[in-house]
Amino acid sequence: MKNFPSHLFYLVFGALLFSCNPKPTSDVDTKSTTHLFSDTYQKPFFEQDDRVERIKKIAPELEKLMADYAKSRNIPGIAYGIVVDNQLVISFATGLMNLEQKSPASPSASFRIASMSKSFTAMAIVKLRDEGKLSLSDPVSKYIPEMANLKYLTQDAPSIAIENLLTMTSGFPEDNPWGDRQLDESDQMLMDMMTEGVSFSNVPSYEYEYSNTGYALLGNIISRVSGMPYQEYITQNILLPLGMEQTYWEYDQVPPGQLAIGYRWEDEEWKLEPMLHDGSFGAMGGLITSIEDFSKYVSFHLSAWPPRSDVDDGPIRRSSLREMQTPQFPRLNANARNFSGEPCPAISGYGYGLGTIENCDGLKRVGHGGALPGFGSNYVFFPEYGIGIMAFCNLTYTSPYPLNEIGKLVFETAGLKPRQLPVSDILRERQEQLTQLIQKWDTDLEEKILAENFYLDKSRAHRIQEVQGVLEQAGAILSIGELSPQNQLRGGYKIQTQNGEIGIFFTLTPEKDPKVQQLDILFLSKESE
Repeated sequence: MKNFPSHLFYLVFGALLFSCNPKPTSDVDTKSTTHLFSDTYQKPFFEQDDRVERIKKIAPELEKLMADYAKSRNIPGIAYGIVVDNQLVISFATGLMNLEQKSPASPSASFRIASMSKSFTAMAIVKLRDEGKLSLSDPVSKYIPEMANLKYLTQDAPSIAIENLLTMTSGFPEDNPWGDRQLDESDQMLMDMMTEGVSFSNVPSYEYEYSNTGYALLGNIISRVSGMPYQEYITQNILLPLGMEQTYWEYDQVPPGQLAIGYRWEDEEWKLEPMLHDGSFGAMGGLITSIEDFSKYVSFHLSAWPPRSDVDDGPIRRSSLREMQTPQFPRLNANARNFSGEPCPAISGYGYGLGTIENCDGLKRVGHGGALPGFGSNYVFFPEYGIGIMAFCNLTYTSPYPLNEIGKLVFETAGLKPRQLPVSDILRERQEQLTQLIQKWDTDLEEKILAENFYLDKSRAHRIQEVQGVLEQAGAILSIGELSPQNQLRGGYKIQTQNGEIGIFFTLTPEKDPKVQQLDILFLSKESE
C-alpha cells in the first residue's frame, strides 16, 4: 500500500489505528468450544515460501556475528537458533558452557532462561481459565487468602485480580534485581510476606510495572487450583505435550555434562556465580532448557498464526495463544528506531508473560528476555513471518545477541516477506460491482450493493457528481488493478487511466449480505506522482 494515494492512505491508517489490538476478554465461554464457521474463509499465506532457504543462506554471517559479539562482550558461551514454523533451521553455539572443564557450548546445552519462564506460568494460568477452573477477573485473595488484608495506597484502589498479576499491573514495585535472589525461597516465605503486608508503588490497574513477585504469586495460584506443585503442573501439561523432555526446574536434575555454568565478568576475569535452587519464585524465572528444546515452545507460539479452521490440539487453544501475545496498557516509544537504525516510533505493551512491539513499519514482534546471576537469555518471534529467534548465554545480566544486527540480516539480507491476506469472495465481488457502478450508476445495481446509509450520508446527486468529476479528470480507463484487502470486508484498489490513476477504498457492512457503506475515490494525475 506504499504507493496508495495519500488521502486514502490517511483514511486507511485512521481505520487501522482505531481498530487494532483490541483488549481481549479476560474470560471465555468454556462450555462452547465449537461453533459455526465460514467455509469460504481463506487464511493468509506466503506468496513464495522460500523462508527456510533464505534463512540458511545467512547462517555463515550469523555465525560470525555471534562469535564477534561474544568476544566483544566477554561472554563465555552463547547458544542460539532460528525457527521457521515448526522447524529449527539454524542452531549453533560459540564459546564455552563450562570454563573449568572447557566444555563447548552447544544447542543441546542446558541454560537457565530466567524470566523467559514467565510465559510458561502465564500459559498454565490461561489453561486453567480455559478449563473453567478460575477466572482472570477473580481477586487473587480468592485463591491466596493471605492477601485478603493488604493495605492499598488509596480507598478507591481495586483489589488485585489474576489478570493484574499476568499483565504486571498489580501495583507492586519493579523488583529487579531483588526478586532474582528470591528464586529458591520457600512457599512459606512468600505467604509470610503477603500476610505481613507489601509496599505498593501504584494502585492496581493503574499502569504497567515489572514484578517478579506477581509471577511468584501466579505460581502459587497454579499449585492451589491444580492440586499439585506448579512445576509439576507446567511439566505435565505444557512441557511434555510439546516434547520438551530436556527442560528442567532444578539444576541438579540436569544430566551430567549438559548444564551451562554461569559467570560474571569482574576485575578483567570471569568469576563463578552460585547456582540457585528452585523455589516459590521459580514461576518467575526458574526454567533450565536448551535451544533444541525451547525451539518447540517458540514453534507452538508461532502456530497460533494465522487464525484458521485447522485442528486445534495444543496444550492451549490458538486463540488463547494470541490472547497471551496481545499487549495491555500499550505505551508509545516515540524515539524508537527500526533494525536499520532509522527513527521509527513503536507501540509496546505486556500481554500474559510476553512483551509485544509493533513499529511504524508495521513489523510486529513478540518475546521476552531473561536475566539471573550467571545468565542472560532472550527470544523474539514475528507472527506474520512465521519465524522465531532465540539465544542463551552464561554471563550475568547480559543480552545474548545483537538483535538489531540479526534483524538486519533476517529482514534486509534474507529479504523475508510476510504472509499475504487473500481477497475474500465478497470483497472481490463488490470490487467488480463498484467498478461497474461508478461508470453507469445502474439503479438495480445500486439497490443490490449499496447500504442504507450510503445516500443518507451524501445524496445520490452529489455522489454521482463527485465520481463523474474524477472520471473526467482521469480519462479513459485502461486497466483495473488488484484489490489490496485489509480484512474480509475492507480494501482498496487502483484503476489505471489515460491521465493517471484512480484510487478506490471501500468498506462493507456487518450484514449477512455485506453492502458498501463507505466509498472513497481519488484521482492522482501522472504529473503529481
